[in-house]
Amino acid sequence: MCHHSDCGCERHTYTEKAHYHHEGCGCAHHGHPLRHFPTREETIQGMEDYLKQLRAEAKGVEERLSEMKKEG
Repeated sequence: MCHHSDCGCERHTYTEKAHYHHEGCGCAHHGHPLRHFPTREETIQGMEDYLKQLRAEAKGVEERLSEMKKEG
């Protein structure tokens, strides 16, 4: 998976120049050097994105549960 949290792509290849190159995803993160560990800022951003996804998921579950209770 891409190491940029805002990319959203799952497809990438490792090129001979040790850079990530995304195939057909349309993202603008071409040419970033390969790193094995995310920076502190990337970790924080990833956690914030994950929390946003969890909140959206919880909201969806609450809405569905409410609908089910109304249906009886």
